Amino acid sequence: MSSTTRPRLAALTSLRFLAAFHILLFHSYAMQALAWAPWWLVRFASIGYVAVSMFFVLSGFILIYTYAGRELQLGPFWRARLARLYPVYLFSLLLTGPFFFYATLKFDIPYFWWIKRHLASTVVLVLTMLQAWRPMAALGWNRPAWAVSVEIFFYMLFPILLTRFARRSNRVLAAMGLTGWIIMMALDLTYVVLNPDHTAVSSATDFLPWLSAVKFHPLMRLPEFIIGVACGFWFMRGVISPKLATPLVLGGTAAVLLLAAFSERIPYPVMHTGLFAPAAAIICGLARPRWTSFLEWRWLSLLGESSYCFYLLYAMIVGIFMFPNPQAPTRPSPLRWLGAALTATIMGVLVFRFIEEPARRRLRGRPKGEVAAAPTAA
Repeated sequence: MSSTTRPRLAALTSLRFLAAFHILLFHSYAMQALAWAPWWLVRFASIGYVAVSMFFVLSGFILIYTYAGRELQLGPFWRARLARLYPVYLFSLLLTGPFFFYATLKFDIPYFWWIKRHLASTVVLVLTMLQAWRPMAALGWNRPAWAVSVEIFFYMLFPILLTRFARRSNRVLAAMGLTGWIIMMALDLTYVVLNPDHTAVSSATDFLPWLSAVKFHPLMRLPEFIIGVACGFWFMRGVISPKLATPLVLGGTAAVLLLAAFSERIPYPVMHTGLFAPAAAIICGLARPRWTSFLEWRWLSLLGESSYCFYLLYAMIVGIFMFPNPQAPTRPSPLRWLGAALTATIMGVLVFRFIEEPARRRLRGRPKGEVAAAPTAA
């Protein structure tokens, strides 16, 4: 590959929005805002948290696609990462702050007991993107932002992983990815067996110390990123041929549907963290498109580009639409939920166009000698 911008992977850009929308479905389900929905949609929505694994795997894949085989300059790299993340992250905190502080200080919400007692430290951790390292604070202020805290850790490690993994054979990369996944699953199962929080491990419960560590701690999510890095190198080395595109996408999709079908029989901690990571096959398949041209439609690609803004804002918007008065909850309805989803989508596009893109151009610049990143860079 030359030092110019690599071809755009438009299908993967669109995939980001589909994954983010799956997460919106999950939080709608958790807020009991899908009481009107058919059983199959409720079942699919109930495992929407697995889409976070897709984000982490996709991040590793795209970073390798963007930077492999090139000289990585740490200054421009970090400037690009922070310019990509922090302006919208800060904007989301400004929007969600009034709701968070009002609810935390005025109401005695059981889930917020730790955050209420440690409000000052939670604020500092969130502002510095470190909340995932203190898992009980991970969902403070703006709940979806915990994943950004994990991503920052991945970015810190990436220059090292890029250098070290580039020297490894394809077989060693496969072994490393598989080993990390097995360790992650073993830790999840250990939690299920020991049950240190002394609670029902089949339920999606937040704000339990050990479970929060399993779900949110950056080290627990690192194997997902490593799987993405390994897949990125396989793709760049031509290991994943175009002939495998369709089987990979169909196999990965089948895995998602099987997870949804049997989700009630799989312990929640195991479902939440890493079980979905092997569905990285979808990413590898879509990167070699054959019949996925619909994912390259301009409007869907735009939604993918704005998916980061959408992800950080949807929870607040769904909450406002579905529960405008927390003390007098309204009955969930499909029209109200559709209004929330559409508003979140439009809001994501507007914030992308008028905040993320201008801030990124202004903060990042283009120092002499810097290599242009692929448009799909995470």
